[in-house]
Amino acid sequence: MTGYSLRRRLLLGLTLAAALIGVVALVDTWREAVRTAQGLSDRVLEGSALAIAERVTVDEGGGLEVDIPFAALEMLASAAEDQVFYRVDAPAGTFLTGYEALAVLAPGEDGIAFADGLFGAVSIRSATLVRQISTGAESVAFTVTVAESTRARSALARQILIRSAVRILVLIGCIVAIVWVAVTLAFRPLDRLGAAIAERTPDDLRPLQAQVPLEAAPLAGAINSFMARLEGAVAALRHFTGNASHQLRTPLATLRTQLALARRAGERVPRDAALDKAEAALVRAERVLAQLLALARVDAAATGLALGPVDLAALAREVTGEALPAASDAGIDLGYEGAGEARALADPVLAAELLRNLVDNALRYAGRGAVVTVRVRQEGEAVLLEVEDDGPGLPPDRLAALQSATQPQRMVPTPAVAGGSGLGLAIVAEIAALFGAECQFSQGAAGRGLCVSCRFAPGAGV
Repeated sequence: MTGYSLRRRLLLGLTLAAALIGVVALVDTWREAVRTAQGLSDRVLEGSALAIAERVTVDEGGGLEVDIPFAALEMLASAAEDQVFYRVDAPAGTFLTGYEALAVLAPGEDGIAFADGLFGAVSIRSATLVRQISTGAESVAFTVTVAESTRARSALARQILIRSAVRILVLIGCIVAIVWVAVTLAFRPLDRLGAAIAERTPDDLRPLQAQVPLEAAPLAGAINSFMARLEGAVAALRHFTGNASHQLRTPLATLRTQLALARRAGERVPRDAALDKAEAALVRAERVLAQLLALARVDAAATGLALGPVDLAALAREVTGEALPAASDAGIDLGYEGAGEARALADPVLAAELLRNLVDNALRYAGRGAVVTVRVRQEGEAVLLEVEDDGPGLPPDRLAALQSATQPQRMVPTPAVAGGSGLGLAIVAEIAALFGAECQFSQGAAGRGLCVSCRFAPGAGV
């Protein structure tokens, strides 16, 4: 399974985000630099135009004349060797001096206007200033237009942009370094968690006690939950293995012994008796194996089991009918009484397995002449399933052991009685636990026999 680095992803994501923010900042810086450079240029143009306007005078004939001060043009000079242009116009647009091809702007309400344009092939920034001068009889308006090429302004904007870009690149580098260190430190608890798991032996399934940040708490909780489920699965496997070795040992040993006796027996009668006992032991081993496999199926069904409404009354009648031939052979009166329909929350296959084990257990141990009754009835909102017999039953200490074994731990198989394996009631308890049902073991009516009651939650439509 190919993994990926969260550290690299975080660094890449944050670096890209910082780079995007840097690009946006550079665009904004460029605009601000252009505005700043333009503002400086406009103030210089305005000052130059005012200096020229101060040198406009009225000659003896009442006309205007102007003595261009070189200081006014020198203030436009720059290290970028900008070109400087100017013109002065008398009233009615009469050209006085300067560059006649230089365009005159239409001043605004404040008497001055600025604009970008071209003078020939040169990009310029120009300003037109309107002023008035008194001739004695009247006031005469004139305009002063000054312009300079934009080399200095562009150079200033580029310089501001380059310095800002260097600062932003340094800032991004610092962010990447800080994020690398912060992410490394933040991932240390996960590294310690991984090391704690790696150091464990395969049979160490204790919950993790490592301190983790809040963001990693769900991961640690999921690991602990998985380990708990794994511990349950391992315990179930050990339980099954223990049951198999314990329950199969006796019938197989009996089978081996009886076969050895049959081999040594010289007469037919002892040999046949030994073979009969060997066959009985083989049948018992076969039944134990079937019950162990049923127990294994129950364990497997615990994962992903989907419960739904099951008609326990119909199921009980069906299982009771199936067991009537075996009950007749055993000399037992088997019957059903109770509701015509009772839906409970269960699984139909496993519920049938539970009921068959209860009926089979009663038929095997109740004894000839006994009465076995299967009941299904409503008790409040719950559905009660009972299998009762009037056989010899179990001593009170065994009943108490059965009851305590079902809640809340896995039920331990009961000791074999009259050649039984003791797994039937264990399977019952296992299946009932999967359904969330409660099983109780008590004496039957009049203090005789055994009564097993399983209380199921109601299913839909009850």
